[in-house]
Amino acid sequence: MDVLIMPPPVGRLDSRQIDARLKSCPRLPSLGSINSALRELLNADQRYTSQISDVIRRDPSLTARLLRLVNSVYYGITTPVKSIEEAVFYLGIRQIRQLAMVTPVIEDFQRLAGNFPFPWREFWQHCIGTALLTGEVISSAQSLPDEADYVSGLVHDVGKIAMTAAFPKHFAEIRNRVAGGEEDLLQVETEVLGISHPEVGALYLRSHNLPEVMVEAAQYHHQPELASQYPQVVAAVQIADLLVRFARIGISGNPEKVPEDAWFEATGWSILFPHQNDSERSIAKANLERCLERLPSVLEGLV
Repeated sequence: MDVLIMPPPVGRLDSRQIDARLKSCPRLPSLGSINSALRELLNADQRYTSQISDVIRRDPSLTARLLRLVNSVYYGITTPVKSIEEAVFYLGIRQIRQLAMVTPVIEDFQRLAGNFPFPWREFWQHCIGTALLTGEVISSAQSLPDEADYVSGLVHDVGKIAMTAAFPKHFAEIRNRVAGGEEDLLQVETEVLGISHPEVGALYLRSHNLPEVMVEAAQYHHQPELASQYPQVVAAVQIADLLVRFARIGISGNPEKVPEDAWFEATGWSILFPHQNDSERSIAKANLERCLERLPSVLEGLV
């Protein structure tokens, strides 16, 4: 009878070792300059579909996502859309801007993650789903025209990606323990590596001089009350993350089940809506449930 020999457990690292490894990870160039040509064009006073289409046409990956999204079940178009101009007409400016962001970011994420065995497609669905819902949640409280809410939701779990790049053996042990039934992901990460994924994400983003709103979203999306500069954005990310996990859309890597209405009890909800009455709460719940129903069809077109 063969005896399965398990590899010895990896040792925890100190802060100096963690910092050194994270600084050696490649940066995500797309976060510093997200499709600048398209963004400038979309923000112009006069927006010409033909010019936008010309910019999109230069990027085959963006073109493929654009056509896949507009032809998804979500849009319910009976005749397939084959031209970029027509797709731009259907999707609108905000959707195009978000699509332009997600394409290079996910490609950078995948390069950073490498070939580590993990359900990446489902993980990207979780990240994008959180990004989309972050905008839906925070739009009820304030307007952020620069897409800070969307990008913050998109990068909230970047710490898990950085873990696979900088600490692959530790991440593998974390995955094994979680698969073995341990549900408190943050505790397992701290026990194995000496630091949790929110902290890793913040260190990684800050080491590459990325905006503080992204840093706080990564660091405090489980505890938005600790965010000092962008508590509302981080609160919206927390709510969106809980909603996507509750609906089991994609895979976050966190096995803990999210009970129904958990987002109402989360600290983020009281930050965003401190004086909400029962009627407003019911309207908000119905709106978010409608968004959740549409989300899988949207993600099929994006990822």
